[in-house]
Amino acid sequence: MHEDAADGTGANGAPESDEADADTESESAATDLADRVAAYDDELGAAVENLEARIEELEVEVAEKRERVDDLESQLKRKQADFQNYKKRSKKRQEEIKERATEDFVTRLVPVRDDLVRALDQDEDVDIRDGVESTLESFDRVLDEENVTPIQPDPGDAVDPTRHEVMMRVESDHPEGTVVDVYRPGYEMAGTVIQEAQVTVSDAQ
Repeated sequence: MHEDAADGTGANGAPESDEADADTESESAATDLADRVAAYDDELGAAVENLEARIEELEVEVAEKRERVDDLESQLKRKQADFQNYKKRSKKRQEEIKERATEDFVTRLVPVRDDLVRALDQDEDVDIRDGVESTLESFDRVLDEENVTPIQPDPGDAVDPTRHEVMMRVESDHPEGTVVDVYRPGYEMAGTVIQEAQVTVSDAQ
């Protein structure tokens, strides 16, 4: 291989000078193509020249568009990174808001528990009913502040399967399929049922 390089031949055995001459001739042929065509046909030569000029314009346009695509891809990557950071910040804020809301709710419940403990600490011969009722009122106020309302249908009301859970069917004077009694009240918060009311339902006599 070194001997070939020393004697002026290329990797394929052809003289290096011949290869260089071939490249030069190719470039020259491409450059003066329009001139050589024009020697035979002026109109065709002009068309070839216009075509070569158009090719150069298109190559410039392609280069500009590639640059634009690269710029847009770079912008898109930055936007995606910004969006991911925004999602992380939003999630963190939501968690902080939830923690503060939970803390506030618990803070309002603690005094209610303290009232119950004090009621139980009374002597056995002391009637604690008034204290318990007062504590229940405090508890209901907390739930009301949280937009929690009880689901407690009256006897004879129609059963709502989205808000009532039928425990059993019993004979009664109420119309068939209506509520007879509430076994356990339900609750809804801001219009969303968080616990269905358990009810007994009138059966056909």
